Amino acid sequence: MDSTTYGNSLLAREVARRATALQPLLRELAAQGDADRVIPPAVVKALSEAGMFRLLTPARFGGLQADLRTLTAMSEAVGRADGSAAWVAMIISVTNWLACLFPDEAQEEVFGADPDARVTGVAAPTGVGEGVPGGWRVSGRWAYNSGAPYATWAAVGSLLKNEHGEVADQALVLIPAAELAIEDTWHTAGMRGTASNTLIAQDVFVPEHRVLSVPAAAEGVYPRSSNGETLYGASFGPMLVLCLAGPLLGLGQAALDTVVAAADSKPLSFTIHGRQAESVGFQTQVAEAALKIETARLHIYRAAEEVDTAVAQGPLDYPARAHIRAQAGYAVQEILGAIGILLNAHGSAAFAEASPLQRIWRDANTAARHAGLVPLVGLEVYGKTLLGVNDRVSLMV
Repeated sequence: MDSTTYGNSLLAREVARRATALQPLLRELAAQGDADRVIPPAVVKALSEAGMFRLLTPARFGGLQADLRTLTAMSEAVGRADGSAAWVAMIISVTNWLACLFPDEAQEEVFGADPDARVTGVAAPTGVGEGVPGGWRVSGRWAYNSGAPYATWAAVGSLLKNEHGEVADQALVLIPAAELAIEDTWHTAGMRGTASNTLIAQDVFVPEHRVLSVPAAAEGVYPRSSNGETLYGASFGPMLVLCLAGPLLGLGQAALDTVVAAADSKPLSFTIHGRQAESVGFQTQVAEAALKIETARLHIYRAAEEVDTAVAQGPLDYPARAHIRAQAGYAVQEILGAIGILLNAHGSAAFAEASPLQRIWRDANTAARHAGLVPLVGLEVYGKTLLGVNDRVSLMV
């Protein structure tokens, strides 16, 4: 990938270099993470030392304070070696960004004493908060919390109830990981290494400064001080949806790389072709898959650029956000289509346990079903804006 993909800033190029340097280790340990259902400690250590978890953490806390385009490029590069490692690195980076939308007191709690804090989270409001003096008592269960074993904090969705038992707000609340239990529920076909298990809270006190209103955040209203840090003025929904595409771009490219590398020596069985690469039919399939991946990449990086460029002017308007939500889902479907074509072209050997293609296929098809990437929701949201229909079907826009 060239510098136009990664971005031209010195920081973007350095992050790309570090992420690419990790690929041999990640490839070596990817099967272990898949089998153990958690990325190995050596991978977590390498990602941490390379600064991948601190990519969107403020510079005042020792972070790299990069941008969405750089995050996407990082997770794409890591995803070319291991989809689960890319997903965990992406989730922690973007949830660290999310934690910096909270009031300054909360940011100090999370990062002040621990610049390497790792925040994970679940936005779905499957918890309930009851108002008490100074804050809320929160209970709930939250699936699926990627990177749970390695997190130090969690941002989890909750419905906040007033003294009359009525829902007063939908919010994200920050809770130290030590105050949460983890239930081993992540038994899946793909993305096994993400260890996206269920978090459980029982009557945990959350002070008022560790609460972020989701409806307000969706419209760009964050209770933090600006501190001149434009990154944390980025649009809520686009940041939390577009970030999901980076690992999938990496998986798509990994599938293409693997199939192309094998084509020079792998025969096309029951034909005259001693090498797949000699077949016009095979050549056509590879070209189509490559263009689908390129289409996805163009959509995702264009949208990321739009989000990054807009931060100085304030949040994107709703039509722009709706367009981005649709682009994310559409791009991911292009990646899945490309992977399907490539596995058809490569043949049944793709499903051998020793082949990375079967893990790529499982990981991509699992990750693409994330609620933020459901294509029909994105198309509905975008279609409504094109037609002037004002119904809001999701806060994650």
